[in-house]
Amino acid sequence: MAKSLPQRKSEMMPGTLELLILKTLERHRDPLHGYGIARHIRRVSDDVLQVEEGSLYPALQRLAVKRWVVAEWGLSDNNRRACLYRLTPAGRKQLATEVADLERLFEAILRVVRPA
Repeated sequence: MAKSLPQRKSEMMPGTLELLILKTLERHRDPLHGYGIARHIRRVSDDVLQVEEGSLYPALQRLAVKRWVVAEWGLSDNNRRACLYRLTPAGRKQLATEVADLERLFEAILRVVRPA
């Protein structure tokens, strides 16, 4: 019986978490609480990207300071009081810029690592 190799912990490039948060909020019509954002990122990435609270909430605060997200108190899915986040128009614009920059970076990396 073959042993399965332990899963390596994937580390994100600096700034990637903010991009993932913005993209998650763009995909959802309703505001999300922090746990919902982390759960979405984990689910969509097939458990490769796992966002810890110690990284998530400071990132959300940075995005709020930049006015790319707005935080407001409301009720979570299970009717508990929670801080809910939504994307602002400025955040939507920033997301488009960051996605374009990331795509250009990945294309450049692939040109280097793939054989000609």
